[in-house]
Amino acid sequence: MADTMQFDLVSPERSLASLQATAVQIPGAEGDMTAMPLHAPALTTLRPGVLKVESPEGNAEYLVTGGFAQIGAEGLSVLAEKALPMDEVTRAHLDELIEEARAMYKTAQEADGPHGLVEDAAKLLADMEALGTHMAL
Repeated sequence: MADTMQFDLVSPERSLASLQATAVQIPGAEGDMTAMPLHAPALTTLRPGVLKVESPEGNAEYLVTGGFAQIGAEGLSVLAEKALPMDEVTRAHLDELIEEARAMYKTAQEADGPHGLVEDAAKLLADMEALGTHMAL
């Protein structure tokens, strides 16, 4: 049985991680899930939250605002909308992300688009605000 799997985390700005991991906790849109070596193939969307990586070199955490995770037996690839190592996250970063979510929510309310867009924007805003409370920033 494999002890590790390849883990890659990228955002549009940069590659944040490429390493061997023993487990990765993912903030999935339908709830948290943990990917481990030899995991069954899966594809999930991400909600705003903390992605936690366990590896032989140590543990790491990343703030992600959304994106996709592709899990396979040999590895896990995460394409995040935005991602930052937790040790780089400041209250100012979080305030900026919350303000972006508020703007999206306001735009959705004003649009004549489908009702689901307003609900999605409200959920994003609630997730971002809850993340700030969870992180105690």
